[in-house]
Amino acid sequence: MLLTLLFGKLTWDDIPFHSAIIMGAGLFMALVILAVLFFITYYKKWSYIWYEWLCSVDHKKIGIMYLILSGIMLLRGFSDAILMRSQQLVAAGQNHGYLPPEHYDQIFTAHGVIMIFFVAMPMMFALLNMAVPLQIGARDVAYPYLNSVSFWLTFSGAMLCNASLVIGEFGRVGWLAYPPLSELYYSPDVGVDYYVWSLQIAGVGTLLAGINFIATIIKMRCKGMTLMKMPVFVWSALCAAILVALAFPVLTVTLGLLELDRLFNMHFFSEFAGGNVMLYVNLIWAWGHPEVYILILPAFGVFSEIVAVFSQKTLFGYTTMVWAIAIITFLSFVVWLHHFFTMGAGAGVNAFFGITTMIIAIPTGVKVFNWLFTMYKGRIILATPMLWVAAFFTTFVIGGMTGVMLAIPPVDFQFHNSVFLVAHFHNVIIGGVIFGYFAGIIYWFPKAFGFSLDEKWGKWSFSYWVIGFYLAFMPLYIIGMNGFMRRVNHYANVDFQPYLVVAAIGAGFVFLGIITQIIQLIVSIKNRKQLHDRTGDPWHGRTLEWSVSSPAPLYNFAVLPVVEKLDQFWFDKERHLAEGRVHPKDIHYDPIHMPKNTSAGFIIGIFAGVLGFALVWHMWIPGIVSFLVVLAAFIGRTFSTDVDYYVDSETIKKTELAHYKEIV
Repeated sequence: MLLTLLFGKLTWDDIPFHSAIIMGAGLFMALVILAVLFFITYYKKWSYIWYEWLCSVDHKKIGIMYLILSGIMLLRGFSDAILMRSQQLVAAGQNHGYLPPEHYDQIFTAHGVIMIFFVAMPMMFALLNMAVPLQIGARDVAYPYLNSVSFWLTFSGAMLCNASLVIGEFGRVGWLAYPPLSELYYSPDVGVDYYVWSLQIAGVGTLLAGINFIATIIKMRCKGMTLMKMPVFVWSALCAAILVALAFPVLTVTLGLLELDRLFNMHFFSEFAGGNVMLYVNLIWAWGHPEVYILILPAFGVFSEIVAVFSQKTLFGYTTMVWAIAIITFLSFVVWLHHFFTMGAGAGVNAFFGITTMIIAIPTGVKVFNWLFTMYKGRIILATPMLWVAAFFTTFVIGGMTGVMLAIPPVDFQFHNSVFLVAHFHNVIIGGVIFGYFAGIIYWFPKAFGFSLDEKWGKWSFSYWVIGFYLAFMPLYIIGMNGFMRRVNHYANVDFQPYLVVAAIGAGFVFLGIITQIIQLIVSIKNRKQLHDRTGDPWHGRTLEWSVSSPAPLYNFAVLPVVEKLDQFWFDKERHLAEGRVHPKDIHYDPIHMPKNTSAGFIIGIFAGVLGFALVWHMWIPGIVSFLVVLAAFIGRTFSTDVDYYVDSETIKKTELAHYKEIV
C-alpha cells in the first residue's frame, strides 16, 4: 500500500529498455546534464549560479534563461523533425522504415508541442524580457518575483515533457490531443497525462507572464511616454500579452476538463455518455488561433524596429502600424472555426469564418507594405537581422496566400489534413515567428550580453536556414495537393518519395543552419572583446534601450528618462552630438529601490514540476508533499519583509562613469 502511494503506477516496465533509439536519446540527455554539473562543480560556480541566476528576479537575466531554454528545446524538437523526415524518406512501398508506428505518433505529437510551447513561447518571452522594460524606460517589470515564477513554471513544464521520453511515453494523439483518441478508453497509458500536466504547468507560467507584461506596459512607462509614443515592439508585446491573458485560461479549462474525463470518468467529451467532442474542438481552437497571433505579433514588432534601423529611416506609417496590430488582436478571436470547416458546422457558419479569415489578412498586408515603404529610398544595411527580415517577406507572404486559400471552405475540404496544411503552417510559424525572433535575438544580443554576434557565421546560418526551409516545405505543397496526408509514417504510392527526399535534404540544410548558429555563438564568445558593443554603432536603434550601456546595469536607468516624441533616443543622440553629452559627475543620482533575488520562484517552479510528474503517475505522497512545498513557498514569500534593497548613489555614479568613458 505504501509503495503504491509512493510510486503509483510507475514500475520498471515503464522505462523502455527494449528501445535502442529511446534509451540512446535518454543516455545522451543524461550525459549532457552530468557534463554541465561537472563543469559547474569543477569551476566552483555553484554559488554564483544559485544567487545570480537561479534566484534572480532581474528581467534581463530571466530573458537570457528563457533564451537558453528555447535553444535547448529547439534542438530537442528539431531532433523529432529529423526523425520524421528520415522515416518518411525511406518508408515507401514495401519498406516500412525504422520507426514503429506508435513511436512515430509520439514523435509528431511531441514535435508540435515542443516547438510551440517550449521553443516559440520562451523565445517570445526572452525578447519581451530583454527589450520591453528598457524600451519603456522602466527599471524592471511590474512584478519581478512573479517573472521568476513564470519562467520556472515554463521550465518545469518543458522538463516534464522531456521526462516522457524515457519514463513512460508521450501522447500519440497529435499536438492538440483531440478526443475521443485522447480519452482514457483509447489512450489508457500516461502519454496524454504528460501532455496535460506539462502544458498546464507551462500554461500557468505563460498566463502569469502575460499579466505581468500588461501591468508593466500600462503602469511603468517613463514620464511623457503616452500610448502613441510607445515603440511598435512595445505595442506588439502589449497586444500579445492581452491575448495571453484572454486565451490561456481557455486552454487551462479545456485541458482540465480532459483530465477530469480521464481521472474521474466525467465524460465532458465522450459522445457515448452524453458528452460532445466538438465542445473540445471549439475550446482548443478558441485558444489555438489567438495563440498563433500571440507568437506572430511580437515578431511584427521586431520587424518594425529592425526595418527602420537598418533602412536608416523613420518607420513609415506608425499610426497605421499600431491600428493594424490592434485590429489583428481583435480579429484573432473570430477566426478559430476555419480550423475545422470539414466538421459539419454548416454553410452559414463556414462562410462567416471564411470571410473573417480573409479580412484578418488585410491589416497584416498593411504592415508588410509599411515595412516596404520604410525601406523605399532607405540606405539599407544588409546585416544579419535585416537579412532575416528580407527572408520573412517571401516566406510569410507565401504562408499568408496559402492561408487565404485554406480560408475558402470548398478548398479546405480538399486540403484539410493534408501536408499542404503542414507546409502552410510552417510557412507562417518558421517564416514569420522563428525568422522574426532570430532577427530580434541578433539585434538585441549586444544589449543582453555586451557583445555582438559574429556576422560571417550569422550569414552562413541564415543561408542554410532559408535554403533548407524552401527545400523542406515547398515539396509538401505539391504532394499535399495530390492527396498526401499528414501524420502518416508509411505510404504505398512511391511516386511521392522523390518529393520527400527533397524535403529530407531540406531538413538536413536546416540542421546545418542550427550547427552554424552554435558555431556563431562559440566564435562570438571567443572574440567578444573585438565584438564588444559600443553605443553609437549604426546597429543601434531609435528607442530608449540603446541609451544605456550594453549590457544594461542592474537598475537599467540611473535617471529615468523623459520622452517628448517618438524615437526619443535618436533625438537625444543627435542633440548630444551637437551639444555634448552631460558628464556623470555633473548629475545628481538618487539611491535606487530594487527587488532582492529570491529562491521562491525556483522552488515553486521545480516542485510544481514534481507535482505534475506525481499526478501523471498517481504518486499521491510525492504529489501531496510537493503541493505543500509550493504552497509554503508562496506563503513564505508573501509574508517576507526582506524583499528589496537600495543601490546607493556612489555605486550608481561609478557604474555610469565607466559607461561614459566607454562611449566617449
